[in-house]
Amino acid sequence: MQLFVLIALLVIVSAIYSYINARFVKLPGTIGIITIAIIGSVLTVIADQLDPDIGQRLMSVAKEINFSTIVLNILLGFLLFAGSFNANTKRLKKEMRPVVILSTLSVLLSAGIFGLLFHYLGDWLHIRIPLIYCFLFGALISPTDPVSVGNIIKNSKLPVNLSTIIAGESLFNDGVGLVLFITILEAIRSGADNVDLAKTGLLFLREVFGGIAMGVILGMIGHRLMKTITDFQTIVLVSLSLVMSISLIGAWLELSIPLAAVSAGLFVGDNSINLNDSERSHEALEKFWHLVDEMLNTVLFVLIGLQMVNLPYLTNYWITGSLSIVLILVARWFSIFVPLIFLRRSLQVNYSNINILTWAGVRGGISIALALSLPASHYRHIILSACYFVVIFSIIVQGLSLNRVIRHSLSKK
Repeated sequence: MQLFVLIALLVIVSAIYSYINARFVKLPGTIGIITIAIIGSVLTVIADQLDPDIGQRLMSVAKEINFSTIVLNILLGFLLFAGSFNANTKRLKKEMRPVVILSTLSVLLSAGIFGLLFHYLGDWLHIRIPLIYCFLFGALISPTDPVSVGNIIKNSKLPVNLSTIIAGESLFNDGVGLVLFITILEAIRSGADNVDLAKTGLLFLREVFGGIAMGVILGMIGHRLMKTITDFQTIVLVSLSLVMSISLIGAWLELSIPLAAVSAGLFVGDNSINLNDSERSHEALEKFWHLVDEMLNTVLFVLIGLQMVNLPYLTNYWITGSLSIVLILVARWFSIFVPLIFLRRSLQVNYSNINILTWAGVRGGISIALALSLPASHYRHIILSACYFVVIFSIIVQGLSLNRVIRHSLSKK
């Protein structure tokens, strides 16, 4: 299928789903679109049963899309840059300590706790997966999704400090989770007996700190270029080329593209490009990237729904999926609770906030993209199916009930 036809179909389907949600369903953007997209996929599967010719044509569209490549290599950089560019940096700096803890230590704890629980409880339920694959599953499912989180907390009644912490955490922990995923995957490929801990540790550090450094350096260059001109069209082109440069150079040097995109977005967003008070280029650029963010969000969740068509084996793994939903919530809760015990004063987060932080930890397209990128093995389908269960549950169930959890938790204070 030609690239233009594929892009056109994606945009048309995204527009239809978005219109249906805005006109009739009227659910919060992310929740409404993913719900309609899933229903559309179910109807496609039914159409395939009734008329295989029609069903095959609809399914061929989904099969032509390399979801993992599109999300990780194309959409992710733009989405993270847009989210960080429009972030409230003053509030983020104020809450930086809990953001850093949750996006690093908590992700590592969550991945480890989930992996251990999934391995041993799964074995008890006759779901036998090697421990290192369970840790790999934990690494891809532990990070919260900035796209899903950002859309859901817009419609929530979260206190300002908690919304800042949750949004900030989701921007950074994707990079940490992705690096952890790559590190464990590299260990699997090397074989359990050939794992070089020093080499693995250096890989992790290079991805993290190299990605942040690259983002800051490219962000400084892009900001300096934008600051020397007043033509808004050129400013937009420079900002777009900045994100594309991060993706290309990050892939070439094997550095963390998510962390680089976030670092660049925060730097450029925090430093005005206006030469004097009479100009409004920075404000206009914020509106541009907000529009890009909203459009790509819609396309991403339509893509998630389309991928459901290619997963008829989901029905065979409902026990695994249900177990994964419970375990990731448990792992998330403990990964917040443990740092809070030792760092309660410095983090300035109350125990009553743990349930809110746990329930607001929504997973999304990045987890699915990582699961789809797994190499062929006996465990790929199990992990992928369980990942879909967790993502759908977190976006729809956690997203719709978040305000109720907030009211209940804050009423206990």
